[in-house]
Amino acid sequence: MSLSAPARRLVLWCPDWSVVAACASARVSPHSASAAAVVAGNRVVSCSPAARKAGVVSGMRRREAQSRCPELTVFTADEDRDARLFESVASAVEELVVGVEVVRPGLVAVPVGGATAYFGGELPLAEQLMDHVAAHAGVECQIGIADGLFAATLAAQRGVFVEPGAAPEFLAPLNIAELDQPGSERAELVDLLRRLGLRTIGAFAALAERDVTARFGLTGLVAHRLARGRDERPPFRRTPPPELELVESFDPALDRVDTAAFTARTLATRFHSGLAARGLACTRLGIYATTENGEELGRVWRCAEPLTADGVADRVRWQFEGWLRTGDGNRPTAGVSLLRLVPEELVEGESLQLGLWPGGGAAEHTPESDRAGRSLVHVQGLLGPEGVVTAVLEGGRGPGERVRLVPWGERRSRGEPADKGDAPWPGRLPAPSPATVHDPPPAAVVTAADGTEVGITARNEVTAAPSQVAFGDGGPRRVVEWAGPWVVQARWWAPDSEGAHARLQVVLDAERRGQGEPPVARGRGEPVWRGERAGPGEVAGPGESAGPGESAGQVEAFLLRWSAEPGRGPAWVVEGTYD
Repeated sequence: MSLSAPARRLVLWCPDWSVVAACASARVSPHSASAAAVVAGNRVVSCSPAARKAGVVSGMRRREAQSRCPELTVFTADEDRDARLFESVASAVEELVVGVEVVRPGLVAVPVGGATAYFGGELPLAEQLMDHVAAHAGVECQIGIADGLFAATLAAQRGVFVEPGAAPEFLAPLNIAELDQPGSERAELVDLLRRLGLRTIGAFAALAERDVTARFGLTGLVAHRLARGRDERPPFRRTPPPELELVESFDPALDRVDTAAFTARTLATRFHSGLAARGLACTRLGIYATTENGEELGRVWRCAEPLTADGVADRVRWQFEGWLRTGDGNRPTAGVSLLRLVPEELVEGESLQLGLWPGGGAAEHTPESDRAGRSLVHVQGLLGPEGVVTAVLEGGRGPGERVRLVPWGERRSRGEPADKGDAPWPGRLPAPSPATVHDPPPAAVVTAADGTEVGITARNEVTAAPSQVAFGDGGPRRVVEWAGPWVVQARWWAPDSEGAHARLQVVLDAERRGQGEPPVARGRGEPVWRGERAGPGEVAGPGESAGPGESAGQVEAFLLRWSAEPGRGPAWVVEGTYD
């Protein structure tokens, strides 16, 4: 088999699995006319057909979804619940076909080579699987068959069979966003490709591999391989040596999920450490168990990225929940007395993304990270809980509002995903943020060319073009450029309100000179200080020439905030300085 001829795969996909699992857990029929949605981080991640018919879509804010569909039933996202309940589907598939791989809850893949010969073709196999899953697991599913896991997944989402060798032609007209499948973490790459004008997978596949690798690195190379109809990882993975398996016996047997979850953490650390010591990482994990009554249980989990110790522990816990909490008659008759963790597929350890301390990922426990954690706890004992804090990026309109300091050891999230720091807040200041944020901000006086002070109107506009700015002990300085204002508070007119109302960017001449010519206004939403100048402090950027009011000399850029504090009227303050 060559690299351009990936193995033919059958993928079984359960649409809206998060909603199906949530409804099943709440004993609500997901096929009823009632609308339901699963929400994470205050946004819809999955919804039922009835909810979509009412106008609810993935990515929509919860409040907007409920306004469009008042009768919407909202569930909280729960990966453990999704994985546990999906075990019944995986078991139903395994009753007909061997070699089942759980890609993620809601999606399983199986090889079709031997199964098609047994069932008499790909179409009879797919029909048997769909009927069997519906009868034994009680869920609806779609099936797709194609060369390679990526193409087969997209085929399943469309319910089509792709002829052998036709995967590139099938993928070519699809939107480039399809490269960002759940768990792939290719959102930034897809956004960049779209901004470069590559709208389809075929347009990306037409690029030379050498150019893609040079521009986008390993992430781009993997995505490019998928776009050309190949497998994400080349076939013929190395066969793991037997000593990499982890075998553990239990006395008494494990018959409770909480006990199994505690044990899974220790076993996962040992398993991952054994692989890391040999410079290896696992991408397909086999979990096999034997009960006290001799029952054999097994499942293989496939992952797009190499598994960390936490990733191994999560999958072991999910699998035990699926085995011990299943209610479809497949629950083992006794506790698990023997557990084997088998690395079914390996990659070189350099594929791992290391964290701050050597030897592990961002959330992984390693000797280095544990030692650093103990040191920080010791410092907390000397200085108190607030003596050691870590910064968490959150949503916010101003630079000082986007960072929250969390004491070491406390939960870093408020129930929202970590990437909520990049949420599109209304009135958020355009990039880049100032390098220095002043606390407290010094007062500033902004005047127009006629000497009158500049303020903010009821229509959120400046009363006049800024001409001079004075703050601190210095005199007035000439405004070279300005942009804004950016409104950041809806109730700005409230007389007792606190905080920021609007922000304004100004570029000031480094020398305190007269007013000179009027400044150049770039307009609202177009920041004047982008960090793209031809030289430090120069106004004119690449390909630009100094226009009226601009200076080719040294300048400084500041972020002004129109602020109203209790007891006094609105006034300008200097919130930040751009380097």
